[in-house]
Amino acid sequence: MASQDWFDKDFYATLGVSKDTSDAELKKVYRKLARTYHPDSNPGDEKAEAKFKEISEAYSVLSDPDQRREYDEIRAMGSGARFTAGGPGGGGFDDVFSHFGGANTGGGGFEDIFSMFGQGAGGGRRAGFGMPTKGQDLRARTTLDFLRAANGDTLTLQSEDGTSFKVKVPAGVADGQKIRLRGRGRPSPNGGENGDIVVDVTVRPHPVFSRDGLNLRVTVPVTFTEATLGATVEVPTLDGDTVRLKVAAGTPSGRVLRVKGRGIASKKGTGDLLAEVQIVVPSHLSDAQREALEHFRDVEPHDNPRDEWLHRARASS
Repeated sequence: MASQDWFDKDFYATLGVSKDTSDAELKKVYRKLARTYHPDSNPGDEKAEAKFKEISEAYSVLSDPDQRREYDEIRAMGSGARFTAGGPGGGGFDDVFSHFGGANTGGGGFEDIFSMFGQGAGGGRRAGFGMPTKGQDLRARTTLDFLRAANGDTLTLQSEDGTSFKVKVPAGVADGQKIRLRGRGRPSPNGGENGDIVVDVTVRPHPVFSRDGLNLRVTVPVTFTEATLGATVEVPTLDGDTVRLKVAAGTPSGRVLRVKGRGIASKKGTGDLLAEVQIVVPSHLSDAQREALEHFRDVEPHDNPRDEWLHRARASS
């Protein structure tokens, strides 16, 4: 089982997908939502940041086949169920049984919950006594630098109860993702399997790069003449090298150029580097430069680039 938040949170609703959605569609929806609510696209917007973390948490669970199957089984018990303590007197079973109509053999609660697992009340274990329960999950948190999260690492962490343990952080772990160490939590009080350790991961922002799924995004400043006449510019990559990128003549600000295979590498694949062109306007001009630009203004095309834009605005008013 998992912790209480899996009962309380509808990850399918968070992503706006149905329970039978395919992995491909799930990824497509997640990427669209992540672009919309990413903190880099909404600077200072705490609601967007919170939404982004909810989306990332939902996707981290539903994109993992084992966690998604476990989540679906737990949610099938009902959103009011509570299955957290895992120890005698902890309240875990009482709340689950009460959801099914009573915690005694006469109330039908045991019969209903056993039937969910393919075993009626007349099976080998009656009334839940002696039924092995999973040990309690432990939680831990870690904050990683962007590069460390991208490349993966082995860390020594401390859980909430003070226990130290090592965890292998897989390459490509994302902000808000959870790492589950199965069987590393509290032992079962009655012979069941151990609980898990769940590590909540926070990734510090990078000063240059941001993530879009497995893709890396970077803003590339270019001059007006480079964008107008065309140029080849150097673009940094996450590993410290640079790649040469051709900016075609007439490239507008905001155009995204793709460098294949230079994004985040993980067991799920490798993303690309998405370089967004940003035209830099000089803030200071010499007299000769100003004179040259004024001459260009006199001979440049006189079409107003805002005509169509203004027309669409007026048409929708």
